[in-house]
Amino acid sequence: MSRKILLKHIDVPGIRGLKAYRENGGYQALEKALKSMKPDEVTEEVKKSGLRGRGGAGFPAGMKWSFIAKPEGVPRYLVCNADESEPGTFKDRYLMSHLPHALIEGMIVSSFALGANTSYIYIRGEMLYVYHILEEAIAEAYEAGLLGKNILGSGFSLDLYVHPGGGAYICGEETALIESLEGKRGNPRIKPPFPAVKGVWGCPTVVNNVETIASVPHIVNMGGDEYAKIGIGKSTGTKLISACGHINKPGVYEIELGLPAEEFLYSDNYCGGIRNGKKLKAVVAGGSSVPILPGELFLKTANGEPRLMSYESLADGGFASGTMLGSGGFIVMDEDTSIVKNLWNFTRFYHHESCGQCSPCREGTGWMEKLLHKFLDGHATIEDIDLLWDIQSKIEGKTICPLGDAAAWPVASAIRHFRSEFEEYVKNPHSIKDVKHYFRINNLVEQ
Repeated sequence: MSRKILLKHIDVPGIRGLKAYRENGGYQALEKALKSMKPDEVTEEVKKSGLRGRGGAGFPAGMKWSFIAKPEGVPRYLVCNADESEPGTFKDRYLMSHLPHALIEGMIVSSFALGANTSYIYIRGEMLYVYHILEEAIAEAYEAGLLGKNILGSGFSLDLYVHPGGGAYICGEETALIESLEGKRGNPRIKPPFPAVKGVWGCPTVVNNVETIASVPHIVNMGGDEYAKIGIGKSTGTKLISACGHINKPGVYEIELGLPAEEFLYSDNYCGGIRNGKKLKAVVAGGSSVPILPGELFLKTANGEPRLMSYESLADGGFASGTMLGSGGFIVMDEDTSIVKNLWNFTRFYHHESCGQCSPCREGTGWMEKLLHKFLDGHATIEDIDLLWDIQSKIEGKTICPLGDAAAWPVASAIRHFRSEFEEYVKNPHSIKDVKHYFRINNLVEQ
């Protein structure tokens, strides 16, 4: 099995509490950083580690930190993006609910490195049970002198707040999150300026994902060079994967980046293969926003090389034959899955969650949902396939934030790899009765 770092102590009784967390090495990284390191030295270790953002984009975290502006007399902020809303992704809530102090320690160490004395955890509004867990853990940290004024006698002070959002997927985009945190409608901002220059209340701000920040204490403890030895190439360290769909063992797994995709899918240590002995049809490797891959292209690249669970290997071949690791939302579809129905469900989500600020996204997501509904309703034509392709191409790359791309990429990949299935819906329309049954079991019409 792959080496565990983030989830090493996940099964320790009482690990949610401060006492058990400290007994198992918790807050050692904080003591090391505050007592024997300078802020820039912490940033340098994160750079050496090669840690990439675990929220989806995969941008090097240390490099992102180095961009933060440092004007004299202006406060800086660290914001944790815990607005986990991507369909198929649930690893951050798992980490926060089981190991809240891992995130809190990461927030303190990272805030120290960035020179932030006030930091925020912006959590998805529907995850109120996690909100209460975090609040309880933060209270423990304050009581133990790990938060507040003059932490561990170091002279560094930090106040940490948890801010529940309103349940909007768009607030997972960092500038929309900042707008929401400031009490405004969560619309993405035009960049530049980037948050590192002008973020929360116009001040320099870094926004990082839960898993990214929780990895920082481990990097401080072991050193950036040692962390970089884990994984493969530029995909260093471990990664949490939310595995779901038609597999025998759904759940959250911590893998060493570079693990063969076939081993992750079929090994009993991980997903345990396709349930009910079915064949693999398709995989969404990194959350609903990434291109769908046919099973054979997920297991092997177009050149016949074994596919690996890494940023580079999954992207091999571009979108013509590859995909993205993304947020790690791993969705498996067996041979009986309708790609068209699945795609309609994805598109319905993106239409609902579009903030409406950009016309291509506001209008285009709605058109794609209506067109896909025509296929399910038995009224589509062959021309509708080409129209669907044309619409997605007019959304991608033409919006302020990546939600437009997220809506377009699954549509493009589904048509690219499964066009014959769309054509089958045209040639042999499913009966209205079957479609209504599909809607009914998904609670989309009255019973």
